[in-house]
Amino acid sequence: MKGYIEERAVEIAKYIIETNTTVRETAKIFGVSKSTVHKDVTERLPKINPALAKEVKQVLDKNKSERHLRGGMATKMKYKQKK
Repeated sequence: MKGYIEERAVEIAKYIIETNTTVRETAKIFGVSKSTVHKDVTERLPKINPALAKEVKQVLDKNKSERHLRGGMATKMKYKQKK
């Protein structure tokens, strides 16, 4: 694995932990795809820094458990703006 990929994975992980952002939000900030962010934190990071990977996994699991609520709120706002 190239050095810049490892650095990016660690930077992304630290950002997600500090800000509790979703994969999509993080992808926009770092200018990469959400697939890249997900692969960095789920596949690459455990090989680089297992402790950091566990922390990120907790944030991602929390986000996953709340995503149906965020989706519902987004739909509500969408139709509220149409009125």
